[in-house]
Amino acid sequence: MYQVLYCLTDEHDWRLVALGGAVCLLASAAAISLFHRARATQGPGRLAWISLDAAVSGCGVWATHFIAMLAYGPGGAGAYNIPITILSLILAISITFVGLSVAVSSARPVWIVVGGAIVGGGVAAMHYTGMAALEMPARVDWVGSTVTVSVLLGAVFAAFALFVAARRDDLSHALGATVLLTLAIVAHHFTAMGAVLLTPDPTLAISGLSIPPASMSFLTASAAVAIIAIALVAALLDRRAKGELGRQQLVLDSALENMSQGLCMFDAEGKIILFNERYASMLRRTDIALTGRLLVDVFREEQAKGQWLGDADEFFARLVSDAREGRTTTDVVNRFGRSIRVVNQPMQGGGWVATFEDITEWLEAQAKISHMARHDALTGLPNRVLFHEQLEQGLHRAKSDDQLAVLCLDLDHFKDINDSLGHPIGDALLKEVGRRLKAAVGDGDTVARLGGDEFAVVQIGRSEEAAARSLAGRLVEVISAPYEIDDHQIVIGVSIGISLSPQDGSNPDELLKNADLALYRAKADGRGTYRFFETGMDARAQARRLLEMDLRAAVQRDEFQAYYQPIRDVASGRVVAFEALLRWNHPQRGLIAPISFIPLAEETGLIVQLGEFVLRSACTDATSWPDDIDVAVNLSPVQFKSPNLIASVTSALAASGLSANRLELEITESVLLQNSEATLTTLHELRAMGVRISLDDFGTGYSSLSYLRSFPFDKIKIDRSFVSELATREDSMAIIRAVTGLGRSLGIVTTAEGVENDAQLELLRREGCTQAQGYLFSKPRPASDVAMMLERPRLRASA
Repeated sequence: MYQVLYCLTDEHDWRLVALGGAVCLLASAAAISLFHRARATQGPGRLAWISLDAAVSGCGVWATHFIAMLAYGPGGAGAYNIPITILSLILAISITFVGLSVAVSSARPVWIVVGGAIVGGGVAAMHYTGMAALEMPARVDWVGSTVTVSVLLGAVFAAFALFVAARRDDLSHALGATVLLTLAIVAHHFTAMGAVLLTPDPTLAISGLSIPPASMSFLTASAAVAIIAIALVAALLDRRAKGELGRQQLVLDSALENMSQGLCMFDAEGKIILFNERYASMLRRTDIALTGRLLVDVFREEQAKGQWLGDADEFFARLVSDAREGRTTTDVVNRFGRSIRVVNQPMQGGGWVATFEDITEWLEAQAKISHMARHDALTGLPNRVLFHEQLEQGLHRAKSDDQLAVLCLDLDHFKDINDSLGHPIGDALLKEVGRRLKAAVGDGDTVARLGGDEFAVVQIGRSEEAAARSLAGRLVEVISAPYEIDDHQIVIGVSIGISLSPQDGSNPDELLKNADLALYRAKADGRGTYRFFETGMDARAQARRLLEMDLRAAVQRDEFQAYYQPIRDVASGRVVAFEALLRWNHPQRGLIAPISFIPLAEETGLIVQLGEFVLRSACTDATSWPDDIDVAVNLSPVQFKSPNLIASVTSALAASGLSANRLELEITESVLLQNSEATLTTLHELRAMGVRISLDDFGTGYSSLSYLRSFPFDKIKIDRSFVSELATREDSMAIIRAVTGLGRSLGIVTTAEGVENDAQLELLRREGCTQAQGYLFSKPRPASDVAMMLERPRLRASA
């Protein structure tokens, strides 16, 4: 140690020592700056920065050495061997390049330290090679222990310098690393110089390939200038780069803070490197120190507050393992009542980036969309799609001894309610029906609305047909109970079709089809009841479809014809009118009874065309009859709702030339169930034209004396069901007596339908009935037979 201090204080020119130290400090500062730049760059750019850093460092070490050698007193009479001097510079640059490459290429501290030690070794190699270039008339010997110390000092200080520089790229770390690297070079040089032992030897001559100290001063100064120039260029480049990085950092920070997602970046050990405010606020971690902390510690802190459930260590270990194995994971976690989707994306070199998105509203919207797609918007019941799925699941779950029943329900006369009271009342009624159905079925049963006024029920797990029968009877009773909706008392019925699995089908489509067939049968049998599927129903449904096809074709082929049945005055016995009745003359089946096709025509809407045909034919045919003979035409409820009804009547009268007072239009009481105000308006318009209005089938439907008060009908027709039982039932006689008495008091003609024998006619005459028609007088006949029916007073015909 004394030898080193003596060498430094007594054998060196302090002015040159100060110059060498300044060059060394400047070169070290440039080297550390370039080291930071190299670590921040990837790819080919990194190699360029390492090369530049090695050149600056090597030249700085070389210049520092030879400036310090000029300050060394004993060196004044010597010279420097040129090849060896150049070799020392090459060694300084190349070994430093290796050390910097090792330190820059790894994030692990041990390799950074190794790289720094290699850089220190480069300083030693340059120094002792440079000393070997010194030629002077003296022998140079070395103190081995001091040489070892010099090498260790250079390696240790250089290793610490790069270790400090690698920890963080800021001013304090850069200054500390610069000082340490300067110490590595200076401490090595002056310790090594203290190990020199010079023994004068005049026999040693200076070779021709050497350079005198004065020239060496010039070269050293040039090298120092080059170092300073390179350092300045590097500093400028680094400053520009840092300015650009600063601007990019501002853009990045702005982007991070304006993201709708939360973002957090972790290193390979799970330490938080970077995060935005959205992440902190979303997870309510604004009051927790996050930067630089292990995520597992944050979990444990939240666990202590009761904000984290589960095993924090296990969860953290899974995250780290997934990142190390390069797995991208997506999880949905619930935090503070919010659903958050977390995507963990591994990064190259270790660590991962996690993004956090609040998907609470999105999940709610998806659930709402899914619910809307599978449920009826009005009643909230499952719709056809969900019902089909649940029926299929029920069939899969059903055991071998279980029976599954499908009930298809259709509300009776719902369309009349909807048309007369309006759609808001109709919708409220459907909602109430849905509520009653849900309350009436079992816990394991499913209720759905298939559309319109159609509902369906799946009954699962009952082993006998009686269970389905009991449920159907209960539903008919429940649905038929009166409803109170917006001050309206409404009474409707329901028709139900039932199919059973496995006997009636083993898949949803087959069971629904067969339940629909049974429902059609329930409607045909009078509504307000239920029917089970039977094998023959499919054949009848197919026959109905064929009939519908024939019916549509018959309209195009003009296969229909108007027949007429006489209406006689009971007192005089003469014919006063003919009722026009529609007949279908099928080319293969012959005459088809109206009961077989009129309901079908009403369901399909073809009754409007057929009704107009009968109206035109009746008006045209009646013009050839005597002027005192009228013609009566039935109007279907469907036809009466047509907006073209008035125009059709006007057109038929105008085209035929028939007087309006000879036309009588017959309506049923179901017409009056429709929109009463519009119905009365239409009736008054017809009456204003001179057309007479007759109330058909009085007493069989929803009869009310208020109808006769609201509109003064010209005629009341007593239904044939009362006439047929005149002689056997006293209540039928009482009804006819009441109706005829009512007609006399109101000045309304009464006509009895279905008179088949003299006894019935005599009783009607005795009670004062005005008119009669039936098979007693004649069957309905074509228009060509009208003259014959007028000539003969009575044409008896068997019923």
